[in-house]
Amino acid sequence: MEYNEAKDKFINAWGTLGSNWGINKAMAQIHALLLMATEPMSAEEIMEELQMSRGNVNMNLRALMDWGIVKKEHKVGERKEFFSAGKDVWELAKQVSRERRRREIEPIIQVLGEFQNVTGDDKKAVAEFKKLTSDLYDFSSKVDGMIEKFSKSDQTWFYKLLMKI
Repeated sequence: MEYNEAKDKFINAWGTLGSNWGINKAMAQIHALLLMATEPMSAEEIMEELQMSRGNVNMNLRALMDWGIVKKEHKVGERKEFFSAGKDVWELAKQVSRERRRREIEPIIQVLGEFQNVTGDDKKAVAEFKKLTSDLYDFSSKVDGMIEKFSKSDQTWFYKLLMKI
């Protein structure tokens, strides 16, 4: 397979994978392009390479920076901004897990914790609701703890853990 064909296939596959994970396809494609880039790229270069509009590229670059997986860089003598993605897959996985934890797990744990104070006339329904939300809270808290350990761990610890499973 020729490099350009492989590059296009990777960008499309990363875009599909990202959309399966609930991430905008264009955002994942931009990330894939930056992962593969040997030098930081300008928004204009990204637009040209992926045939995307300026607004789409700028919006998704901001989102990728919010996720902490793309960084803005400045080149001496250039007025343009350039963007790069870290190449360390382990660090990428840890950053994505930290961000998903912050965006998804922590808010649901907070909400589930509030439900333990529910009262009402239908004692059976209230008891079942509290049991369900308590079980979900416990499960979510355990997942949260695992993600926290993962995001603070090194590769060796994680691979040893996988080998035990």
